[in-house]
Amino acid sequence: MYSINVEPNGSNLSLGKKKLKQILWGLMLVLSVTIYGSHAPLIYLCKVNGEIPFSSSAVVLLIELSKFVISLVFFLIQDRKSLKASLSWRLAAPYAVPAVLYGANNNLVVYIQHFMDPSSFQVLSNLKIVSTAMLYSLFLRQRLSVHRWFSVFLLLAAGVFYSYGGIKDMEKVSSDTNLYVTLPGLLLMLAYCLISGLSAAYTEMTLKTQKIPLNMQNLYLYSFGIIINFTAHLTNSQYGDFFDGFSVWVWVIILSQALNGLIMSLVMKHSNNITRLFIISFSMLGNGLLSFILFQLQLTALFFLAVLLIGLAVYMYYGMK
Repeated sequence: MYSINVEPNGSNLSLGKKKLKQILWGLMLVLSVTIYGSHAPLIYLCKVNGEIPFSSSAVVLLIELSKFVISLVFFLIQDRKSLKASLSWRLAAPYAVPAVLYGANNNLVVYIQHFMDPSSFQVLSNLKIVSTAMLYSLFLRQRLSVHRWFSVFLLLAAGVFYSYGGIKDMEKVSSDTNLYVTLPGLLLMLAYCLISGLSAAYTEMTLKTQKIPLNMQNLYLYSFGIIINFTAHLTNSQYGDFFDGFSVWVWVIILSQALNGLIMSLVMKHSNNITRLFIISFSMLGNGLLSFILFQLQLTALFFLAVLLIGLAVYMYYGMK
């Protein structure tokens, strides 16, 4: 006769729930990698006669508004009872810091372009991988082992190789492109990477130390983001009508980036910034594959070298004890 093993403590049910959570978490990370990797191809699809037709500040503002609205809906569904305990200027004030830091970096990105060529910017901006790991270790008091630090530097190397020439459009490569980096540009790049790492580490620390629902934390964070980006948009007089140049692809960017912002909040709340760095690194590979499929860009040896380094970094960080 067949026997059925029934455990009264419900351990089988608990195990099933745990596996389901792991599957959902994995799918969420894959979705985030896909969104990060598709951002540049989507921007390309938005171009008209080789130019971006819309106001970038308007798009960023709508992304912040979308994140706020989605967070508000989830808060009203899941955490409405905790409103009185969560509503406080003392709890809201810390989120002004990352909003200001993100705003400063958005302006630095534009300003740095005056002191170095775009290719050098792409390569050097990978230094924020190391700065984020350093500040994560400092702020969150997480001591990384030697092999985990080495895996972080492997991610840095992968980013440099990919940025230097992981994909190439043979019809558009210009042989007379001049590479240059000035001293002010290098100093500004170091400031950019430090601010990037500081904002990420500070946000994670704030999310983890406050004992209020994540949806409420997101509402605070995106409220300041809306204020900062609305101010930035008002100072941008280049475009007239707010929705000038908008297309279906622009709305896809807005919704996908809003979703990815919410995923990153979950990652920093329940995982850490190192996981976020691996997501961003994997997204480079996704970007390369999408560029190859959609635009027939050539994958170079440096792309496959980046794949190898990222795979080795994953093994050294998560596989080695």
